Amino acid sequence: MPNPLSAPLKGVLPIAPTPFHDDGNLDLDGMRRVLDFMIDQGVDGICILANYSEQFALSDAERETLLRLSTEHVAGRVPIIATISHYATQTAAERARNAADAGAAMVMMMPPYHGTAIRADEQGMLEHFARVADAGRLPIMVQDAPLSGVNLSVPFLARLAREVPLVRYFKIEMPGTAAKLRALIAAAGDIIDGPFDGEEGITLMADLDAGATGTMTSAMYSDLIKPIVVAHAEGRRSEAASLYNRLLPLINFENRQCGLRATKTAMKEGGVIRSDHVRHPQTPLSGPTRNELMELVRDADPLVLRWGK
Repeated sequence: MPNPLSAPLKGVLPIAPTPFHDDGNLDLDGMRRVLDFMIDQGVDGICILANYSEQFALSDAERETLLRLSTEHVAGRVPIIATISHYATQTAAERARNAADAGAAMVMMMPPYHGTAIRADEQGMLEHFARVADAGRLPIMVQDAPLSGVNLSVPFLARLAREVPLVRYFKIEMPGTAAKLRALIAAAGDIIDGPFDGEEGITLMADLDAGATGTMTSAMYSDLIKPIVVAHAEGRRSEAASLYNRLLPLINFENRQCGLRATKTAMKEGGVIRSDHVRHPQTPLSGPTRNELMELVRDADPLVLRWGK
């Protein structure tokens, strides 16, 4: 399938949560509402099946259902980025083919890892990404996150971009993200289409200053993140910093106290989804944490509070 991207992706590419009914089954109508809501936020793309989508709690059949539903329902309104991470190269390659067949614009993947001790060396990682690229023929975003426990050095990431031409995007969310972004751009900026940050945008201003051209936050406040990214890109840094500073207490609380549960809590409050269920062994937010979160959400006044009402 031809690559649906006509130009490099920039801007805000949030992670779509996976809604469930209270009994734990997929809420497919809720998923459609999530996608419509995110488009109304003004996002530049939507990432599905990521860690913040509870991808680790989904069966293969559920992944396929969500992939097809998302691409068909969005129907080209914005690009879809499908997360395909897996330790086994064969499985990651199959997921890449499925994403391409479904109409995804890009895939995102972490380096191969399993548990706390099973890793590939750099040659193994290079071959892993190359085989996935050959299978899917889609642009690849490399997710460099602490969860994998894999050290992806800047020289290796630059080598990866040069030797696997479809590796064009990097989501950096490690300690010292801004410094790593700056070093990566210096080493391979001529062939990188998208240096991004993540981790709910908790270091967004520093990362934009370092050269990030976009961010992958949660979907809770994308309409408030977008003006920050746009203002910075247009040279209005003081305005971007002011907007960011107003939002930072909510970003910090989400990142440090709630994790992926924050978006579902806010979406239920605003009528986007019916249930904020997370699959066990995760548990819902406690009453006090939920109340503190919603106080910050109401202060920020994102679209999520009004969209479904």
